[in-house]
Amino acid sequence: MMYEFENIITAYQKNKQQGKPSVLATVVALEGASYRKPGVRMLIDVDGKMMGAVSGGCVEKEIYRQSQSVFEVGIPKVMTYDGRFRLGCEGILYILIEPMELSQNFITAFRNSLDRRESVHLQSYFTKKDQELDRSYATLVRFTNNTSYTIGDQLNTATPQNMDGLEIFKQNLPAALRLIIIGAEHDAVQLCSFAALSGWEVCVIATDSDPKELVNFPGAKSVINTRAELFDMNLIDDRTAVMLMTHSYSKDLKYLLRLEQATTISYIGLLGPAKRRERLLNEIMEQRPEVSEAFFDTIHGPAGINIGAETPQEIAISILSEMLSVFRQQPIMPLKNKKGRIHS
Repeated sequence: MMYEFENIITAYQKNKQQGKPSVLATVVALEGASYRKPGVRMLIDVDGKMMGAVSGGCVEKEIYRQSQSVFEVGIPKVMTYDGRFRLGCEGILYILIEPMELSQNFITAFRNSLDRRESVHLQSYFTKKDQELDRSYATLVRFTNNTSYTIGDQLNTATPQNMDGLEIFKQNLPAALRLIIIGAEHDAVQLCSFAALSGWEVCVIATDSDPKELVNFPGAKSVINTRAELFDMNLIDDRTAVMLMTHSYSKDLKYLLRLEQATTISYIGLLGPAKRRERLLNEIMEQRPEVSEAFFDTIHGPAGINIGAETPQEIAISILSEMLSVFRQQPIMPLKNKKGRIHS
């Protein structure tokens, strides 16, 4: 997940400012089943403080113990964790542990990539040899402009050295899911908070007649005070969901008419009963006879899944669950009814 990697980079910067060395642990291969899959990472500082997790909590202490040799000599290593005898997951994890030393050029390139909502490609080079220190092990981070950096040094590089015989774990991190909340009442604050905790990039749209500030919405990346006619359509891409919660029929209608002009949109959520939704859709068809069926397919009203939600917090969980099911293209069902693996 991009937001997890962003949190790791932010934690690294704080450690760097405090003069604390850091190492990065990445699950690069898995045999069998595990709580999390290859590509999960965590940062560890020299004092044992961690950012992120690679399991449900069982593996992290062993990774910290194994990381001591990496702190001492500054050379990456691979550790093996066999959960068949210690966990209920029945899997063998191969974890690359490498020192982190990121240049300011890397930090700038990464932050610019986040702002442009670009994907980042990572390649980890390793072998399945437990506890063997090897300078050829490394993770390469490549940006869309084809600049690339290794995690362990400050050099702009194409590939690590001595690649012969190394395995490669490849991962593409797309931009974080974005949620645009149109409306600034109490329930919008709750949805913003839950979405941010889940790693969404949240933008709140308030009215210019009743402006709000970022401090009013913990976790939000931005708050924009505007009106429907001036709404910036460039905020919407194929990883963006929109939740209309102005509690005003006329404002919702204006925003729907504006959103109908979007070239790509995956999810639009509406509050209120189905009768209100039908009234809105009928009015859109009257004002925009050429409206496409595809646009109507993106509209979910009432937004959310049926979990008996009553409080604003429960409603936020219901709405986010439906949004995730749309983006991940997964049917909504109890996991006990799912055949095969729980996670794809």
